[in-house]
Amino acid sequence: MDDSQADAFHHVVFKRRDLISLFRLLRYTQAVMNALAATNRNFKLASRLLGLDSKLEKSLLIPFREIKVECTIPKDDGTLASFVGFRVQHDNARGPMKGGIRYHPEVDPDEVNALAQLMTWKTAVANIPYGGAKGGIGCDPGDLSISELERLTRVFTQKIHDLIGVHTDVPAPDMGTNPQTMAWILDEYSKFHGYSPAVVTGKPIDLGGSLGRDAATGRGVLFATEALLNEHGKTIAGQRFVVQGFGNVGSWAAQLISENGGKIVAASDITGAVKNSKGLDIPSLLKHVKENRGVKGFSGGDKIDPNTILVEDCDILIPAALGGVINRENANDIKAKFIIEAANHPTDPEADEILAKKGVVILPDIYANSGGVTVSYFEWVQNIQGFLWDEEKVNNELKTYMTNGFKGVKEMCKTHNCDLRMGAFTLGVNRVARATVLRGWEA
Repeated sequence: MDDSQADAFHHVVFKRRDLISLFRLLRYTQAVMNALAATNRNFKLASRLLGLDSKLEKSLLIPFREIKVECTIPKDDGTLASFVGFRVQHDNARGPMKGGIRYHPEVDPDEVNALAQLMTWKTAVANIPYGGAKGGIGCDPGDLSISELERLTRVFTQKIHDLIGVHTDVPAPDMGTNPQTMAWILDEYSKFHGYSPAVVTGKPIDLGGSLGRDAATGRGVLFATEALLNEHGKTIAGQRFVVQGFGNVGSWAAQLISENGGKIVAASDITGAVKNSKGLDIPSLLKHVKENRGVKGFSGGDKIDPNTILVEDCDILIPAALGGVINRENANDIKAKFIIEAANHPTDPEADEILAKKGVVILPDIYANSGGVTVSYFEWVQNIQGFLWDEEKVNNELKTYMTNGFKGVKEMCKTHNCDLRMGAFTLGVNRVARATVLRGWEA
């Protein structure tokens, strides 16, 4: 290959890489805008049902504080790199603000705003004493070494340490961050304020993390599903489930549902999808996924197109991956009678309407996937008490919160004659509005 051929080859390769990156960015941006539009739409519908004063409605939408900071770090090669960090603190009427920190190339202020607002309603639905927040740094964690990520996390913490705190704003892991990131934040924050394990949740167990936190969102999905089926005179045993997304949440939900007698007939992740009408052997599938980093190639079922998994024949569909996967293109073909939203915003508003006409019952994300933030609350409580709970207590308390949460949503459905999504939103918005008024918002 001569120089001109090599140049042409590299040009094609980079062009293809650029197109793939652009396509991913467009999909991500579309999902963000859909989530933002849907959150605002659901809030406005809920405030109308509740008959909120227009000034109060506007006050509830505007974030309490938006923070934007520059984070410059020396890279391993000696050069300097600058990144932009965000933290949106949406509402603190019911308690300290709570929400994840994500490291992603396209961390966008509008997206962070929508997610912070959603956390306000989610913590209120779960009835835990928090408001909503969200943050992030515009970076690709895959392009940074461990030491560069540590330096970036510490600089970000230095810039916001006086605006977060045990009783102010409590961050947690999100996309592109993990317990190690939280450990760095805890250490850096503690240099300024003394040892403060409750300043972040989702920490390693050795630094005050909670037992049961890893399985919490998936276990919450199990308890939410049990509560919904109980309402319809059914149990998990014997029901056929499809799990779309076999990451942390999907795999834990599948394992726990299987242990309770449910039959997982299909599962998928980014590598592929597999189906077995008699039920997949979940322990074997989990072992395969751990060894092969995905469900692709699993011998205990038939390979299927991952794009068709949502329309597979089943009783209960659990989308546990990306947002916007259930839309007007596939909603008519969905065969499930129940949809449990383990992912954030998996169902578009247009699909919501189509599925409602078909009589499909949707358990909304704002309630169904709140197990994670609920156990984060338990971690915070344990840190403040300086007293570690055993895993059985964590799981029992989570079941109580998820069961009570469902009862609260159903009561709002009866009061306002609405579906479960609006029941959850009216419950959350009403709790925040009442706390705001009681504290004297017009003073």
